[in-house]
Amino acid sequence: MPPARPRPLRALLAALLTAAIVIPLAGAARPGVPAPPPAPLTTPLTPSTLRAAYEANRENAVEAARMAAAHGDAHRAAADRALASPSRRLLTFDGRGEGQATEVLGDLTHARHIAVLVPGSDTSLDTYARFHRAAASLYTELTRRNPRVAVVAWLGYETPATVSTTVATATRADEAAPHLRDFVRRLRTLTPAGAHVSVLCHSYGSVVCGRAAPGLDADDIALVGSPGTTADSVAALHTRARIWAARGAGDWVADVPHLRADLFGTTVGFGTDPVSPAFGARLFHAAGTDHSGYFTPGSASLANLARITLDTPSEVTRG
Repeated sequence: MPPARPRPLRALLAALLTAAIVIPLAGAARPGVPAPPPAPLTTPLTPSTLRAAYEANRENAVEAARMAAAHGDAHRAAADRALASPSRRLLTFDGRGEGQATEVLGDLTHARHIAVLVPGSDTSLDTYARFHRAAASLYTELTRRNPRVAVVAWLGYETPATVSTTVATATRADEAAPHLRDFVRRLRTLTPAGAHVSVLCHSYGSVVCGRAAPGLDADDIALVGSPGTTADSVAALHTRARIWAARGAGDWVADVPHLRADLFGTTVGFGTDPVSPAFGARLFHAAGTDHSGYFTPGSASLANLARITLDTPSEVTRG
């Protein structure tokens, strides 16, 4: 575990965190990019209709790319075109606004071990390539060990910006939590009975997972680079899932004050540090990982996330 930060620095960071909420941040909103509404699915989503769902969402992404290009947004058009590649499998796609997408790597209908990745702040269709790389790294690591695996990159909510008034509150997480619960519930209908489902949550995504934990049908929940979950302890998450946590020695989130306080009617901060003994999670080794490096190929954190996904807890190197 990284050493404790000096008290003056923590006090300064606490003041900055408060200012981020109390003082409105200036900045122009990004102009909206036109896109079609999500593709309507004419049949319920089942193993036999997965292929049709993938194709409908691919065609929707193609149209979104065309509309973005016509609007003059080359970057969004390129992001949409990448997702519309015939090699990609989109379980959901919505190109409107910041955008949302759920992408599958592997064969859900035969996978015995499934990882659902929940991203943190600043993840949108415009930055989706970074999220996809993380999912692809995990999928590659998993398939080295077991062919019957799948990874789901779940960008199923509007993530907050790192520099914003929303990133220090659970508002976006509260909006996202029921959608994550519903998604994992539906995912179970697409996978073999008894399949092991792990939900891997990065940064602000761990706040989403913490708020979703009661009722989330997962076997394992892993929190990496977490600022907190709003819960004081694992017991307070009210989940049957095993709870894991890790933070690399190079992760700046260690400097975020683990506070939770009411300020002017808004609850700020996320409470107990998930890698602290008081929280009670199963800690795993992440070596010198920085905040964006937990899914880096060859890293200790990636290897341990794969072991968690494969339900081999005895092989996880503990932090």
